Amino acid sequence: MRDETILVVDLEATCWEDQTTPAGDAQSVNNMEIIEVGCALATRKGSLLDARSFLVRPIRNPELSSFCSELTGITQSMVDAAPTFPEAIAAMDDWLGDLPDDFIWCSWGNYDRLHLEAQSLLDGAQPAILARPHLNLKRIWRRTTGQKRKNGLASALAFHNLAFEGSHHRGVDDARNIVRLLPFMKWSLESELLTSPERTV
Repeated sequence: MRDETILVVDLEATCWEDQTTPAGDAQSVNNMEIIEVGCALATRKGSLLDARSFLVRPIRNPELSSFCSELTGITQSMVDAAPTFPEAIAAMDDWLGDLPDDFIWCSWGNYDRLHLEAQSLLDGAQPAILARPHLNLKRIWRRTTGQKRKNGLASALAFHNLAFEGSHHRGVDDARNIVRLLPFMKWSLESELLTSPERTV
């Protein structure tokens, strides 16, 4: 029997209203910097066990755009006081402790996995979870509900007559709200691990 505990991760990152960095490049996971790693530990049935926000100080573009601050609610003073990415990842690993062999982590879509992988390569700090399987909960939710179009987190909650709790686009609040959708997902963990294109990194 697999451990019933899973980790839901939601990231926030530097961003700009015109989707262009100050250097004039199109923003992507290779030049947007993570400013929050939101984590929620939960059972597969949707009981929240613990949640934590790990703020990160951006280095390449240290000054947040007003668009980014307004979107996320993360202020310049908050990131100025935050640790660097390697330090934040070390703190997250310490919080999680020793991961069991059957540990699974998840996110709403694949963006969070791809960005975490990209920044880990850039900054030379790989979180322990990247060595474990990842599942795309948006894909599982859409398959369970039969929804064919792309669905953001807020619209998925509304589908089940649930109001968003907390601040949208804050990683830890998004992660907590994703946990609230777990009871509505029908999935076999073993089957997902065999068929998911995101099962390994």
